[in-house]
Amino acid sequence: MDLADLTNRWAKLAGRDAVIWRDHTYSYGWLIEKTAHFNRWLNDAKITPGTVVSLEADYSPNSIALLLALIERRAIIVPLTMNIEERKAEFRGLAGAETRLVIQADSDLVDSYPLPPRGSPHDLIQKLRRDFHPGMILFSSGSTGVVKGVVHDLTRLFEKFQTIRHAKRTVTFLMFDHIGGIDTLFYTLFNGGCLITAQDRSPEAICRLVEQHRVEVLPVSPTFINLMLLSEAYRRHDLSSLQIVTYGAEVMPEPVLKRFHEVLPHVRTLQKYGLTELGALRSKSRGDDSVWVKIGGEGYDIRVVDGLLQIKARSAMLGYLNAASPFTDDGWFQTGDLVEVDGDWLRILGRKSDMINVGGEKVLPTEVESVLQMMDGVQEAVVRGEPNPLTGNIVVATVTLRTDETPDQFRVRLRQFCKDKLPPHKTPQKVIIDSGQLHTYRYKKRRLATTETN
Repeated sequence: MDLADLTNRWAKLAGRDAVIWRDHTYSYGWLIEKTAHFNRWLNDAKITPGTVVSLEADYSPNSIALLLALIERRAIIVPLTMNIEERKAEFRGLAGAETRLVIQADSDLVDSYPLPPRGSPHDLIQKLRRDFHPGMILFSSGSTGVVKGVVHDLTRLFEKFQTIRHAKRTVTFLMFDHIGGIDTLFYTLFNGGCLITAQDRSPEAICRLVEQHRVEVLPVSPTFINLMLLSEAYRRHDLSSLQIVTYGAEVMPEPVLKRFHEVLPHVRTLQKYGLTELGALRSKSRGDDSVWVKIGGEGYDIRVVDGLLQIKARSAMLGYLNAASPFTDDGWFQTGDLVEVDGDWLRILGRKSDMINVGGEKVLPTEVESVLQMMDGVQEAVVRGEPNPLTGNIVVATVTLRTDETPDQFRVRLRQFCKDKLPPHKTPQKVIIDSGQLHTYRYKKRRLATTETN
């Protein structure tokens, strides 16, 4: 879809709320005018089509309008937020950024910094320039320590928004530089909905936003849902406007999903499936308390090979800047996700790379985490493998607690709890009690090794 077509659509919605930021409301008419303002600014700044631009911002009306203007100018955009401050220079270098734009959240003033040349542009950058298409470079979350630069053709990525769907009031929980955040942003705006921006993503702050601005859709992660339940923030705020909670980015523990459905039965839950490399697919959950899901829809084909999910998508990335192609010879993206199949329904089990081999027996961390999550007093649980000379690996569980137990007391209780729920090779042989957070700033489980603190 061309942004000119989108602007024509917005002109008919000029008085409708487009963005709520820090309790101030900005209309679609305002968004059209501000995007035009930034178009003129980009022209004066001599930012031409195909320029690789590092856009350092977070959700605000001005940053959204500048992003739209860059897309209309057919730039190649590298969105970067303050959460990765220490890696921005690395990411700019990897992307081959030519210009750095920094916009202050409460102003339409943009600081522009030219960057030194970095040699010949990557082949994928040159392809976007030849096709005269806007592009976007996103970086994987790096929760496993490996970050990849993902190049998207925005013309292809936007095709799925051509069909007009529901206009909803939606919170921007997922980040400005994350594929889920980008999908939320454009799905909401393309359909004439309202974006309610979040500066604080704690359960208390998000529930307050839902109440204050009558939010209808909340896209989050399973980790956030678990923390919201534990905090009981849902009890302190009126969430009656909330219609749908979507979740993705990691495997949902069944006990957490069932508990959420019990405490907020009026809210429909929808499992989403997406990857930085593919964008978000349309999905349908088997039920509000079910982890089985159908994914795909127009523009997507699904197949399972040796228990691993593969997807062919029109919206797929062009490729990586710094890694080999993950596509098969016939064009299927190899997700690396293990799945169970029941007719048209899938159950996402987790990443194959996270699988733990214990004496020849395979252990999925998510299976063990789901059991630990049922224990009283467990706030977060992350399971990983650790090398062992006898069995190859052992199962290691790192947990944060809401009890006053000593580590030894908890370890005894854990093993007793798991006795009739997990076979011996899946029961954690090493238990680490951690006093910090076991999730990233994206509210996704951190599977890197942690340090024992008690």
